[in-house]
Amino acid sequence: MNQLMWFRTDLRVSDNSALAAAMNAGPTVAVFLLSPAQWARHDDAPCKVDFWLRNLAELSAALAELNVPLLVRNADLWDQAPQVIAQLCEQLSVEAVHVNEEYGINETQRDNAVAAELDNHGVHWSSHFDQLLFQPGSILTQAGQYFQVFSQFRKVCYQHLQRAVPAIVDTPKAQAELSVKADKVPQSVYGFASPSATLQALWPAGEAVAQQRMQHFGDEHIRDYQTARDLPAVPGTSQLSSYLAAGVISVRQCLQQALLHNYGEFSDGNNGVVTWINELLWREFYKHILVGYPRVCRHRAFRLQTEYLPWRKAPQDLVAWQEGRTGIPIIDAAIRQLLETGWMHNRLRMIVAMFLTKNLLIDWREGERFFMRHLIDGDLAANNGGWQWSASTGTDAVPYFRIFNPVSQSQRFDPEGRFLRRWLPELIGLNNKDIHNPDAMGGLFRLSDYPRPIVDLSKSRERALSAFKNLPTRSELNLEAAY
Repeated sequence: MNQLMWFRTDLRVSDNSALAAAMNAGPTVAVFLLSPAQWARHDDAPCKVDFWLRNLAELSAALAELNVPLLVRNADLWDQAPQVIAQLCEQLSVEAVHVNEEYGINETQRDNAVAAELDNHGVHWSSHFDQLLFQPGSILTQAGQYFQVFSQFRKVCYQHLQRAVPAIVDTPKAQAELSVKADKVPQSVYGFASPSATLQALWPAGEAVAQQRMQHFGDEHIRDYQTARDLPAVPGTSQLSSYLAAGVISVRQCLQQALLHNYGEFSDGNNGVVTWINELLWREFYKHILVGYPRVCRHRAFRLQTEYLPWRKAPQDLVAWQEGRTGIPIIDAAIRQLLETGWMHNRLRMIVAMFLTKNLLIDWREGERFFMRHLIDGDLAANNGGWQWSASTGTDAVPYFRIFNPVSQSQRFDPEGRFLRRWLPELIGLNNKDIHNPDAMGGLFRLSDYPRPIVDLSKSRERALSAFKNLPTRSELNLEAAY
């Protein structure tokens, strides 16, 4: 009987639970839905959609080697998905639809609606666990609640991993050739402009590329990851986040690679490898938060009392931040990196986010939305979690009184100004001291095109501290039930 594999953010043939199950059950056809209106509602970046399409073309070629034709259908909004999938099942006499589970309110509602429609047509809905190491709901506190503190979550994850490491799913063998022919994958979709060739070249598509990047990182950089990951001027990170977000590589494959370089150890051994495993678990943690505390999917603060923060309406400051014109070099360089490459170094994401939410006292949701509209690795769970952590509104959030000084951060993590000179050529002539804070030079530098700081770091820090100190408590707001 015919099987339908519905690809979403799992654009690979290796270690793919749903694909393997579908092909094991019978002749399989694959489908991908183009949903540009839905993607726009989710603030997906044009470079991210382009990355999906380029990887989809590579996936189609890989599926062709397995004699699995990939069809491309349109469902502009996800509420059209039930009808589109059901109609395709009727055309192909499909017995079962296979998917890998996705998380988030919209994704869950979509899948529930499709499953209900298929049930009306006598088609089985087969959902598979694939995107994470641990099923949401399996890592809980002793009280049976989802964890709110990462260190406690990580400890339980390690206990589970010591008992069993999630196994890699074998790539299916080629099936007999079908009469169904694959569709051509479009190079673009309406509403999403193609990014520059330079940006595309930074993020080549395909499983082979993702595997090569993972191998190179493991061989050359993972052992130094603990320290190198904080230095934006050096290639100290894996550069795998976009491939993980699109499912071109699996988290199981990443974990296996880490263990290979750490002699099978999780919490012991090389500090760089352990730190990278912990980053995989941070990804896991934020995905679980989406399920356990779905209010974060609705643009709500995790710490509900922080909804009462007196965020500033400062459109000119916001635009200056978005355009890399704040007069704070590390902030502006980071934003320019994002705008040109679709990616920002993780240390810089924290610095930039804390500057917006603390020094400018602008609502974290403005920054979260801006990032999603430009990140090639944009992921709701990770992006929301990171922004709320930096803004001190989220789970396991940084204490509100810990506010990064962007100049100090710049001096510490880019001491020679290499990253600053790469993205701020107007500052290239400054020495290693002045480049971090040109305004301190006074009139000696004010003839430059580079702007003066839009905010006083010291005074704005005090403003943020006052705003947080004067928040009502959870008990005063009667929010205990929400926790």
